[in-house]
Amino acid sequence: MKFGADFFTTMEPAMQRAFGAMEALEKGAIANPDEKRMVGHYWLRDSERAPTPELRREIEETLSRIKRFANDVHNSRVRGTRGHFLNLLVIGIGGSALGPEFVHAALGTPADRMKVHFFDNTDPDGMDRVLARLETHLDETLTVVISKSGGTKETRNGMLEAKAAYDRAGLEFGKHAVAVTGVGSELDRFATDHGFLARFPMWDWVGGRTSELSAVGLLPAALQGLDIQSMLDGARACDEVTRVKETRHNPAALLALMWHHAGAGKGQKDMVVLPYKDRLELFSRYLQQLVMESLGKEKDLDGKKVLQGIAVYGNKGSTDQHAYVQQLREGVHNFFVTFIEVLRDREGKSLLVEDEATAGDFLEGFFLGTRRALYENDRESITLTIDRVDARAVGVLIALYERAVGYYASLVGINAYHQPGVEAGKKAATAVLELQKQILELLTEKKGQALTVDQVAESIGAGDDIEHVFKILEHAARNPDHGIVRNDGKTPFTATYSR
Repeated sequence: MKFGADFFTTMEPAMQRAFGAMEALEKGAIANPDEKRMVGHYWLRDSERAPTPELRREIEETLSRIKRFANDVHNSRVRGTRGHFLNLLVIGIGGSALGPEFVHAALGTPADRMKVHFFDNTDPDGMDRVLARLETHLDETLTVVISKSGGTKETRNGMLEAKAAYDRAGLEFGKHAVAVTGVGSELDRFATDHGFLARFPMWDWVGGRTSELSAVGLLPAALQGLDIQSMLDGARACDEVTRVKETRHNPAALLALMWHHAGAGKGQKDMVVLPYKDRLELFSRYLQQLVMESLGKEKDLDGKKVLQGIAVYGNKGSTDQHAYVQQLREGVHNFFVTFIEVLRDREGKSLLVEDEATAGDFLEGFFLGTRRALYENDRESITLTIDRVDARAVGVLIALYERAVGYYASLVGINAYHQPGVEAGKKAATAVLELQKQILELLTEKKGQALTVDQVAESIGAGDDIEHVFKILEHAARNPDHGIVRNDGKTPFTATYSR
């Protein structure tokens, strides 16, 4: 990273303010004024830092319950209506899926106690693909539904699709289901009414993108058979190092400062994440939410329009060298790279594929060569080095980036812990579904009459929203669910629709 000789000196006052803000956050300061809530994901791996004895007790009891429940499942003390659980279906979206998916891919082995599957979208075909693998094994499948409010539509839809599959198999859904949700939420009530096997809490002081080390991530990982205590230990150890107020000795502070340097504090360059390890392939997807949802903000803490954010993308090395590294080296210079180097190739010795060279030696060579090639063409990069991909290292990586995001947000004066843009998207989607309801009611009222898009829009007073009317009608006509018949016109826009 080609920062100037005075960069650290210039940034030190801002960095010290960031340290102070982080210290207040960990002590329980209100971090999200929009929702009047604390942000306490750091307490999850060090409950002694929780600001009240009640919170401390809840964290410790929940962790004990997770370990005990997973052990009971593995030893068949908790079982389905027809026997032992061998499969796990995790239903969630955003932070309730990206973290568990990353950890599952990073740490999974053929020896896992349960085989894990995910519903992480409201795509019917995607759910059908998963169910095709599970349909004849649902009696051996435990489903974990994860939603803080229980009202998240994607997760709700996935749960209902899963329940319907269990119903078709003649199985009682509740006897194969667990909920991770807020106390008293819509999902909590559903779980109670349907006799779920267990319910685990999601606290309002843990945001979705920082929830992997809560029940959201720990329960699926424990059921998979992973070492969740080592993940927590790694995160706690990283917190200790990244809490240090000496900037040059704090890796999360250095990371945040390099992001600031690369993008001039305005997110002018994208963050390309290149882990040279197959197990870390999903890390960039996990970081997309953590970084972009936290830092992508229209306004700063004073309400001034700033349009902050850092775009994140990436795949894995050396696959990327055969994909987009050509552009990184010679194309538009709108990025910086984070390489993740893993020193341990595999357990045990490797085959020599050439004289004195293994496949892992080639991977290391491609990493070092790519880094050198980028630097020689004035392209900057950061390198993180870990010994191996194990539970402790995964905990360290999660904690490192959580802290770096918090520091960077302080450096640029934004709130990393709210997401008004996400809520705006949900409200817009709700409006579209209400429009669909009006369209279907109109076509029912005029049953058998073929109407154009213009006629439908005019009849329901949606002339200003005619494109949405067109899209809704086209989608409804392509699927058998609502009984919409489409009659071709000379162009797609002159087609007619009836019910």
